[in-house]
Amino acid sequence: MPVLTRLIPSPVVVDISRGAMDELAGILADQRISASGRLAMAVSNGSGQALRAKLAPLLPDADWYAVEDGSIDAAVRLADAIKGKRYDAVVGLGGGKIIDVAKYAAARVGVPMVAVATNLSHDGICSPVSTLDNDNGRGSYGVPSPIAMVIDLDVIREAPEQFVRSGIGEAISNLSAIADWELSHQHTGEPVDGLAAAMARTAGESVLRQPGTVADDAFLIVLAEALVLGGIAMSISGDTRPSSGACHEISHAFDLLFPERRGLHGEQVGLGAAFAMHLRGATGRSAHFAEVLRRHGLPVLPEEIGFTPDEFVRAVEYAPNTRPGRYTVLEHLDLSTDQIRDAYADYAKTIRS
Repeated sequence: MPVLTRLIPSPVVVDISRGAMDELAGILADQRISASGRLAMAVSNGSGQALRAKLAPLLPDADWYAVEDGSIDAAVRLADAIKGKRYDAVVGLGGGKIIDVAKYAAARVGVPMVAVATNLSHDGICSPVSTLDNDNGRGSYGVPSPIAMVIDLDVIREAPEQFVRSGIGEAISNLSAIADWELSHQHTGEPVDGLAAAMARTAGESVLRQPGTVADDAFLIVLAEALVLGGIAMSISGDTRPSSGACHEISHAFDLLFPERRGLHGEQVGLGAAFAMHLRGATGRSAHFAEVLRRHGLPVLPEEIGFTPDEFVRAVEYAPNTRPGRYTVLEHLDLSTDQIRDAYADYAKTIRS
C-alpha cells in the first residue's frame, strides 16, 4: 500500500503568547535551532535597539546587525556580513521589512531563519517569500520559510496600531485570492492545491468572523495564527497563489505607479480584495469585507489612503501587468478604463449605502 502522505514545510516552533520574548533565549536554545548559541541577530536601527538592549545579556554568543531598510541591497549587505561566520541561524527581530531582509540573507548564506515579529502587518512573517525594494520598485524573492516563529503579544501592543490593523486586510484578502485561484482553475485549468487553499481560506474566515478588536488578546491571537497559516499555505503550494490574487495585483500597482504615496500593504490589499469581490458579482461578500475593514479602521475607499478615484481606476487598469501569467478576475473580465470607472462607482455606492 502506498504511503498516503506528504511532508509539510512548517516552523518547528510557533509561540504566540504574552511574554514570549522573555522565553526567546530558551526557544533559540532548542537543539533544532541553535545548539551553540551562535546567532546573527538582525534588528532595525530604531525600535530594534531597545529590544537589543533587553535581549543582548540573555544571548551572550549572539552578534547583532543593524538593518537600514527593507531593500535588496540591505539584504545582500547583511548576507555578506554574516557569511563564513558559522552561525546556527539568523534571527529577524522586528517588523516585516526586517524579517524579509533576514529571510533573504539567511537563504543567501544557507542557514535557517527565525522570525520574531514585533507587529502583525502582513503574512510575510512566516511565508517563503521576501518582498524587498529594488531599483524597479519592489520585488518578491523565493526563500525558505522561517524555522521558528515567535510573537509576543505584549510587544505587539507597543507597535503603532495602524501596523497591527494592516494584518487584518492581509488575512481577509486570502479569501479573494482563493476565489481567483478557483476562477483560474475553471478557465485555464491551473491546478489548485486543496490543502493550501483550505489553510488560507480558514485563516481569512477566522479573522473575517472574529469579534473584538486589536485591543483584545483573543483577537490578536487569531490574527497572528491566521498570518502564520497564510505563510504555511504558500509553503505548501510553492508560490503565493493562496494569498495573492487581484487584491495584490492592485496593491502592487499602487506601489509601482505611486511609490512615494503608497499605503501599508495590508491596507491596500484589503481595499483591493473588497473591490475584487464586487467585480466578480459577490456584492454581499464585498459589503461584508468592507464592513469588517471599516470596523477595524481600515480603508474601503481609495480616498481614505490618499488616492483619488481616477488614480484607483488607473491602478486597477495597470494591475495585471504586475503579475504576468497570473489569472485573476481582472484578467478574466479584461475591463476597459470606462468599465473600471463604472464598476468603481457602483462599488463605492454599494458600500456607502
